[in-house]
Amino acid sequence: MDIIHDDDDLEIIDFIINGGLPRQIYIRNDHFHGYDNESFRKRFRISKVCAIEILQQIEMYLEFPTDRNNCVSPMNQLLLTLRLYSTGGHLLSVADFCGVHVSTACRIVRRVSEAIARLYRQYIQMATTPDDMMACQREFFNIASFPRVVGVIDCTHIKIDSPGGEDPEIFRNRKGYFSINVQMICDANLKIMNVVARWPGSSHDSTIFSNSRVRVNFEQNIYENCLLLGDSGYPNRRYLMTPLLNPATPAQQLYNEAHIRTRNCIERCFGVIKRRFPILAYGCRLLINSTLSIIMATSVLHNKALQVGDLNVPNLPDEVNIHELDVQIQNGNIPVPNMDGIGIVGFRHELINNYFANL
Repeated sequence: MDIIHDDDDLEIIDFIINGGLPRQIYIRNDHFHGYDNESFRKRFRISKVCAIEILQQIEMYLEFPTDRNNCVSPMNQLLLTLRLYSTGGHLLSVADFCGVHVSTACRIVRRVSEAIARLYRQYIQMATTPDDMMACQREFFNIASFPRVVGVIDCTHIKIDSPGGEDPEIFRNRKGYFSINVQMICDANLKIMNVVARWPGSSHDSTIFSNSRVRVNFEQNIYENCLLLGDSGYPNRRYLMTPLLNPATPAQQLYNEAHIRTRNCIERCFGVIKRRFPILAYGCRLLINSTLSIIMATSVLHNKALQVGDLNVPNLPDEVNIHELDVQIQNGNIPVPNMDGIGIVGFRHELINNYFANL
């Protein structure tokens, strides 16, 4: 059967052999100036002010040495990455939205995420000075009169595709899907103070905490006279208060009530950051290293948004279903086996008898 039918086919084949396929030129819209601030927030999840300030800090990592080959501007690189964070969609749809090839979009997301993640130490840190610790304790105390609290701690699961390799099953969590188990600590204003994003989904919350720098700092009494609040998945320590399993006395019930109301900040923080950046709820389909960078980058952007006064989470993009998103957020909150000891011991016993019994 003849493949070549006429002279036109011969001309096309000769053109491809000698000249190659015609180069595709993408049309790139100016999304930054094309939307008003509210439409911009809806599509990119942060305000224009926040985007400009972040760009000023990472622009040196995104600039190309020349303008040859229709290179992508730093602003368009940032907006492409934010668009992926805001939809949790495929790279192909994000590439089409921003007018680049999908391979270019993949490289841009990795480059921008790593650049934003480099700002971690500037935007994410525990209270260290006595004044900062006192202010943090005062804000937590105003919630439910729980004293000396400087942070609330918990873990959430970020869904990923199977990473492959020799032992991918260590990433499968107790709900049966592959994930990264991410530990976070936040303050009373939902500002993230610490992030540990490197453990596979099968890791227990207490294992992550036991191997974290925060635990070492508390053990060395760097945060003197300060407490963390965690759920029953953490062991009870002199600096880490967990709820009672079976409160019997009014003082114990009051302790549990104050503990639950105060620790609720971290649950709200998870909900806010996953609604602001749905990729954390729907899951990330990129390589593990890129996923870890995205987790850190979205944490930095969350704190930056709070810093510039962008407190309210914008409305979801039209392609994101709010009910499906709520289900995915709930799937990321996996209860862990209880680690609490039997009975009331140590500082928690003193706190209940000497403080909550007198309220």
